[in-house]
Amino acid sequence: MASSDSDATTSSEEDPLDMTADEGWHDVDDEESEAIPIVSFFSKDTFATAKAMLDDVKARYSFDFIGLKKQMDLDFYGTVKLVNYIRSEVKQGHQVSTQISKESIEDDKYLQPVLEDDALLFSLDEVDEVPIAPPHGPDTSPRNADDVRKIAELKDEIERLDTQHSEYVKFVTKTLDQQWEQRPAGSFPAPSDKAKDQKDSDDGYFQSYSYNEIHKAMLSDHARTGAYRDFIYENKHLFKDKIVLDVGCGTGILSMFCARAGAAKVIAVDNSDIADKAREIVFDNKLDNVITVLRGKIEDVTLPVPKVDIIVSEWMGYCLLYEAMLDSVIWARDRYLALGGLMVPSHCVLRIAPLSDCDYVESKCGKPKAFWNDVYGFNMKAMIPAEEWNNDEVVIEHLGFKSVPAESVILLELPIATITVEELQFTKPFTVKMAKDVIGLDGWLIWFDTYFLPQPGAQLPDGDIRAESWERNRHPGAAFTTGPAQDTHWKIAIMIIDEPYRQKELKSGQKISGTVQYKKPKNSARSLEVNIEWDAEGTEVKGAGSWVCK
Repeated sequence: MASSDSDATTSSEEDPLDMTADEGWHDVDDEESEAIPIVSFFSKDTFATAKAMLDDVKARYSFDFIGLKKQMDLDFYGTVKLVNYIRSEVKQGHQVSTQISKESIEDDKYLQPVLEDDALLFSLDEVDEVPIAPPHGPDTSPRNADDVRKIAELKDEIERLDTQHSEYVKFVTKTLDQQWEQRPAGSFPAPSDKAKDQKDSDDGYFQSYSYNEIHKAMLSDHARTGAYRDFIYENKHLFKDKIVLDVGCGTGILSMFCARAGAAKVIAVDNSDIADKAREIVFDNKLDNVITVLRGKIEDVTLPVPKVDIIVSEWMGYCLLYEAMLDSVIWARDRYLALGGLMVPSHCVLRIAPLSDCDYVESKCGKPKAFWNDVYGFNMKAMIPAEEWNNDEVVIEHLGFKSVPAESVILLELPIATITVEELQFTKPFTVKMAKDVIGLDGWLIWFDTYFLPQPGAQLPDGDIRAESWERNRHPGAAFTTGPAQDTHWKIAIMIIDEPYRQKELKSGQKISGTVQYKKPKNSARSLEVNIEWDAEGTEVKGAGSWVCK
């Protein structure tokens, strides 16, 4: 990609990727030695206890939270949703009354805290306090079996609320690092079976982008974010006085690049909670006069303009098409992009190469399986299917060139300005030529290159063009690769083949031909199934496999 060191517009003073000048990148110690105060619903006032805060809002704003909770007959999770619903409405500038229905807080998104470190959520046991027994005295002791039964029910209710409260505290206090490491993008950690039961795959997908850690990972990926920045800043003439649509804006970094490049108006759209943060970020950088942030799916929101001149989006997922966000970008293109408009990026290219690295494969699936072959002298192979490692799942890791015994070849070129949703499910042939002798074929690697061409309708050069050599060849625009030449947050998609297909020698010069199929599983529109068949000419090396990216 083009270097921007000599461009005054990308100096450290305004370069959002220059971490040395950005105090926001420093880690913040969340561990406080003293109790966190409870913030009022309707002001910035803080209180030592939940009761004090709720009494204040009742006295000053005539808002009876406890009465509303009782009227709605809410359990613990319902109370959590009510708190986050109120905070969400206030944050958006909406007036909140006590005329709130249960339907208003049905969405499980209200299980996610709106206010960072919201101490009220950890103090709901105060709100739910119920006397275990009537006050002692000669006239208030239980008089009959019915009174005793009611007291027992109250005790059971308190125990249930305590359990729910403990579960929720564990959920909220779980670190973002753990959420990022333990669950792939597209899954949403929830505290209960009810929260896990998402209405559709979109719920979990958008929730996964609510966490700071995933955005930090993407922003820290300089190959990714730097390519967007370089293209936008080095082609300011394309953006000056133009209307830009940012699909899936996240923190708003691409929108702010466009605004700084001279765009007249930028419309940033995102359906996750990060949209609220993006508004704050835009305001803090004094770009709210140019950038408008809309919360919602691009298919559902109404833009303030009929057409846009440029659509910018970072939609790429693992294996390029995992998460199916390109579908939404194509929808936005067909609905909003003006004739002759520009798509940023303009092209992506899927590449495939063989994997030969027995040490890597052994570390992943050989040793766990070997363990069960002999356990204190007993054969426990029946346990192998229960292993956490599963060869039918796509592995996302970075591997160097030493694991790639042949040059990668182009599997599919995606011109973003013209490709259709139907073309995103495909079966394509490929042929690779071994560059060295190997003791066995261990799997397949898929990665993608991304290109930013400055002219609408421009085509990639003919031949086997490569993103890692784009700058050296002095091509227009910018490019980056997610392959072995560059470690990005996308890493490389690894499909390890089953053991019977491995341990077959291949010689330098031998060709392997096959097909790759991309399709969406019927039960998950945002997952991706990859099917590969292959056959090495003149050898017994052949096979087939199916892997899921989820």
